[in-house]
Parts: sequence; C-alpha cells; structure tokens
Amino acid sequence: MSAFEAAGGRDEFNRFRPDRHAWERSYAEPLPGRDQVSKRILVGYGFWIYLLSDIIMFSAFFATYAVLVGATAGGPSGRDLFDLHKVAIETACLLLSSFTCGLASIGARTNCGSWFYGAMTATFLLGAAFLFIEINEFGSMIAEGAGPTRSAFLSSFFALVGLHGLHVTVGLLWLLTMMAQVFAKGYRADVLRHVLCFGLFWHTLDIIWVGIFTTVYLMGVAQ
Repeated sequence: MSAFEAAGGRDEFNRFRPDRHAWERSYAEPLPGRDQVSKRILVGYGFWIYLLSDIIMFSAFFATYAVLVGATAGGPSGRDLFDLHKVAIETACLLLSSFTCGLASIGARTNCGSWFYGAMTATFLLGAAFLFIEINEFGSMIAEGAGPTRSAFLSSFFALVGLHGLHVTVGLLWLLTMMAQVFAKGYRADVLRHVLCFGLFWHTLDIIWVGIFTTVYLMGVAQ
C-alpha cells in the first residue's frame, strides 16, 4: 500500500470516527430552561436549609428556657406576670396574619393586584399589632422590676420571646420589600419565588409562636 493510499484510508476513518470533543461540548451545553430550573431548586433548598437552621436555634432557646423556668431567684414567676387575655389577642393577630399571608400568595400567583396588596397590607397590620402588644408586655414587666436581669427565668423568657419578636420585625420589613418588588417588577418568576419564601418564613414564625404560647404562657400560668 502506497503512502497516498494509507493517508486516504486514515482520512476516510477520521471522517466516520465520532468527534469526542464535539460530544463533550454538546453535553456541557445547558438544555433549554436548565439554568432557570437549577436556580429555582438552589433557592428552594437554600431557603429550607435556612429555615431548618433557624428552627435549630429556636430549639436551643426553648431548651434553655425549659432548664431555667424554675430559677426565679425569689422573684416573680410566669403565674405572677403573664396576662393570658392579652397573649390570646396577640396570638390571634399572628395566626390571622398567617391566613392573610396565604391569601397574598394566592393573589400573587393569580396576578391579582388588589388581592395581593390588600392581603399583604392586612398581614402587615396584624403583625404590627402583634409586635405592639409584645413590646407593651415587655415594658410593663420591666416597669414592675421584672426585667431580664432580675432572674435566670426572666433572662431566658426575654431571650426566647424577644428573638421571635425580632424575627417578626424582620418579616415585616421583608413584607414591605416584597410589596415594592411586585410594584416595580410585576409578577415575574423570580419575584414569585421571593413571595413564596416570605410565606414559608412567616408561617414558620407562626408555628414557633404556637410553641411559645404553649410552653411559656399556658404552662407558665398553670405552674
């Protein structure tokens, strides 16, 4: 076989040989919509990890309160301090805000501006009422000499309930940001993801408050 025939044979073989590099390039190219799906999944998983870490942090505060609930140092206990009537109103405000938050999510999904803005406004007002009652409770206790430095029980109480109140405050600021985002950008896919994350955050705060209401207030008055 001559050199020209051998070269022609190699060219014919290479023509039918699969291009490994071209296959790798085509495999590495993202499919249509792949970037968007990956971003949605990453945002979802990342936010769930945040919520779980937040729940773990609250669990530590719950455990601390459970250990120190009897350490009153001769000072007032929950039976002496807690007003269940005010706490019941406070709880009703927060639970009702969870319902209105769900309505806001439905309004965002259906692109209904009046429904979304009305429900978000109601959620903000109910959350603000919850904070007002809680701050008023803290102020009354401190005025009576039952501040966080009075005993280990009160330190753990103010830490646990105050931490939840801080989260509610952040949630209200986030709520205003979401209303501004929808007003400026409309009901885009990324904005709807943010609305969904806010709803999960707000509902989680409601669940945590049910635990606080039960373990701190109801059990505290019953002791």
